[in-house]
Amino acid sequence: MELQDIKSMTLSEIEKAFTEEKLPKFRGLQVYKWLHRGVESFDEMSDLSKDLRQKLNYKYYISVATIEQKLISKQDDTVKYLFSFRDNCCVESVVMKYKHGYSICISTQVGCKMGCTFCATGKGGFCRNLTASEMLAQIQSAQKDLKIKLSNVVLMGMGEPLDNYEQVLRFLELVSSDLGLNIGMRHISVSTCGIVDKIYDMADRKLQCTLSVSLHAPNDVDRSKTMPINNKWGVDELLRACRYYSYTTRRRISFEYAMISGVNDNDAQALELAGKLKGILSHVNLIPVNHVTGNSYYKSSAQRLEMFCSILESKGITATVRRTLGADIQASCGQLQRKYKEEVNNIESTQSNRCRSCTDCK
Repeated sequence: MELQDIKSMTLSEIEKAFTEEKLPKFRGLQVYKWLHRGVESFDEMSDLSKDLRQKLNYKYYISVATIEQKLISKQDDTVKYLFSFRDNCCVESVVMKYKHGYSICISTQVGCKMGCTFCATGKGGFCRNLTASEMLAQIQSAQKDLKIKLSNVVLMGMGEPLDNYEQVLRFLELVSSDLGLNIGMRHISVSTCGIVDKIYDMADRKLQCTLSVSLHAPNDVDRSKTMPINNKWGVDELLRACRYYSYTTRRRISFEYAMISGVNDNDAQALELAGKLKGILSHVNLIPVNHVTGNSYYKSSAQRLEMFCSILESKGITATVRRTLGADIQASCGQLQRKYKEEVNNIESTQSNRCRSCTDCK
């Protein structure tokens, strides 16, 4: 019998399952609390009988994010993790220290289908979606390793969160539970490259998390060159959904804009962007693009960043240049996993042509 993923279950689902198995309902609450404290095995649940722990072992498994690599920035104490799961698939997470506390950027998929040309993750292809429990496990593993309490979560690591929508919704319910990690929705940001139907659905659910939209260009001609998703949902359609989200939730939208020298960073594009965003409760994050092996993109100069930002602000659009954290450890997602897979593949090349670092990769 295939083991079930118990950490992805809500409290009511665990209680229902236990009741059906003729177990006291309060046992479900006990197990739920243990799972959200970050235990890695049922044997750690000390207030359960040995027989019950054995029974749980026969039916369920507990998702764990195992640290394969850990890099610590000498510049700003940013920590980058490469985590593996029970099938050996690997993802990256980054912990960042701010004045207000610690934030973690987690992954939602192993790889990504979206194919953005400036993204290291997309160049590695897509393997599978993460479960809600695997998203939780990244937070729990980082907290345990660093002995800290994470106060903010950003779903902006590997993968497109809204392409794994049901598991992301389940994760949001679990991570914000007052019996779990109890991280409030207003302390959670969900990133998307622009899956419009899911943006409308998120708005109608009024989840109160921050929506971060990877825009990266002000029009369809420029955006379609770097982001294939734009061929399905164009800029104007995407921004209509963003207006609806902001109006419905009363939440400010964060627009992510990777500044690529000679591609999307001229004055005319800044003016066009300002016009498109007029009337949307928003903030623009200008991000110097990371150079990725295999493409010819380079970050805009400091002068170009400053001019682009000043043009937006002169038109009433709030904008800032994102502070680069963990530059010395390549903290942007996709680069560490890609290097790790290449190293493992080199070691295993005489044995198999299959990627040994991720058992579902073909």
